[in-house]
Amino acid sequence: MSVITTETEEEAIKIANDTEYGLSGSIFSKNVANAIKLARKIETGACHINAMTLHDEPWLPHGGYKSSGFGRFGSQWGIDEFLQVKTITVMEG
Repeated sequence: MSVITTETEEEAIKIANDTEYGLSGSIFSKNVANAIKLARKIETGACHINAMTLHDEPWLPHGGYKSSGFGRFGSQWGIDEFLQVKTITVMEG
């Protein structure tokens, strides 16, 4: 895991997206609504709010963006493998 401090949210998104890969990521924040807004901008197959990047469940799609692959497996998403979908999870408390 790496932790990078930035001055702005825009800078954080730019750093997060400036990679060849995009399987999974996490955002830790007290403001869940804002974290969900940011998660929509991150180019990953899954983005977890206030939780680790390990959250693989059979009814959720699993797969990445960019060189992490465009395919999805799990639930109906295995059929729709060429769509770009995103999983956003929130850990309350």
